[in-house]
Amino acid sequence: MRFSRTLKSTVALGATAGMMMLGLGAASAHVSATPSETAAGAYSLVTFAVGHGCDGSPTTAITISLPEELTDATPTVNPNWTISKSMQKLDTPITLPNGSKVSERTGSITYTAKTPLIDHERDTFTLSLKLPETVGTTLHFPTLQKCEKGQTDWKEIPAAGADHDSVDSPAPEVTVTAAVAGDGHGVQADAAQVTEANDAGSSWPAWLGLGAGLAGLILGGLAFLRTTRKA
Repeated sequence: MRFSRTLKSTVALGATAGMMMLGLGAASAHVSATPSETAAGAYSLVTFAVGHGCDGSPTTAITISLPEELTDATPTVNPNWTISKSMQKLDTPITLPNGSKVSERTGSITYTAKTPLIDHERDTFTLSLKLPETVGTTLHFPTLQKCEKGQTDWKEIPAAGADHDSVDSPAPEVTVTAAVAGDGHGVQADAAQVTEANDAGSSWPAWLGLGAGLAGLILGGLAFLRTTRKA
């Protein structure tokens, strides 16, 4: 009886673990984008992760296209890959927030493997970029994954309100959030507290010195009185 129950429990646990593994496999199947920062106007390191090849074929190149909201991004060096940029001429020059104008933008950045990334091995590609000022903007980064045999174009954009996994080959995305209000008062307050603490700490030796001086005067006075009485 106990053996039967144990067997049923083991089978149930195995089935649950199997379903979890399948879920994890499905969730990690897409090329994902993970930002270090999402606040409007902030600089962010966006890391793109590739965890598999094309139907078992090793990955040879990853081309990340920048959304129209961005004019440039700086790729982080990956020693296993060479990097190249594809520039795009603009029909109308764009004026940047700092007042400068640009007549071309970075259209895409390509990482080409020195040695093909075998299937089921993971690698990451990080771009440094400045996020737009508009809160709620969703940036889509269509990513072309080329393999020794075949390719996968991660460029599909879900319908408004639909889940990211509602399409077969979703483009990696980042959504811009509201910046946290910070006018420096907190830093100033902290600095003031540190200064106050330092002042308090530095005043201790003075108070100790004053106390020692008063104690010396009192003892000296008592000694003087004793001497006077004996005389």
